[in-house]
Amino acid sequence: MSLFFVIIKNQIDSKNSLILHSYLLLKMCKPIFYQFLFSVIILLMPIATFAQKHSNEIDHFIVVENLLKNNKLAIIATDSLEKPLENINGTFQFSLNGFNYPLTFRDGVAITPNKVEKSTFVFIKHLNESGSHGQLFYVIKKDSGLNPIKINWIFLLLIPAALLVIVMMFRKFLTIAIIGLLIFLYFNYKQGLDLTTFFETLVHGIKGLF
Repeated sequence: MSLFFVIIKNQIDSKNSLILHSYLLLKMCKPIFYQFLFSVIILLMPIATFAQKHSNEIDHFIVVENLLKNNKLAIIATDSLEKPLENINGTFQFSLNGFNYPLTFRDGVAITPNKVEKSTFVFIKHLNESGSHGQLFYVIKKDSGLNPIKINWIFLLLIPAALLVIVMMFRKFLTIAIIGLLIFLYFNYKQGLDLTTFFETLVHGIKGLF
């Protein structure tokens, strides 16, 4: 056989050997690749489940009047910047002035079951795995509708603290301070703010600082 044909045959054999080795390597790698891919999917599934679960969790909310103007309040799920979260759907447990209600959220909005008959305080609390989230509102009822106003917990301490400072500075105003404190407590009580709600609002306000 001439030298030319020997060289050609060696090249063909070398090429065939390379193809064979590549094929065998691919056959060996495919199960390993699939095993690796399967392992990655298994590892990512809890993370995806956790993210999906917490993406449907309410940590912040605002309260407005229901668009239907039927003397009911609408609770809107938001982020920390009070931007509405339209992805919130499902039933969540809320407490309104100590009474528990399952509220159904659709596109981030739920309607409270009871009508507001008069101007009153409303303490709204939601409990989830990350803790409890509560806010106090004073709902002003007018002929034009409802106007919920969020009450800062510091405001609840302001009047009693001011009366205490007056008493410490001017003993002769002790009687006036006591009368003022009683009027403050009576007004709050008549408007739906009892001592339990008062202290619960303070606790949630202080927790919000940390």
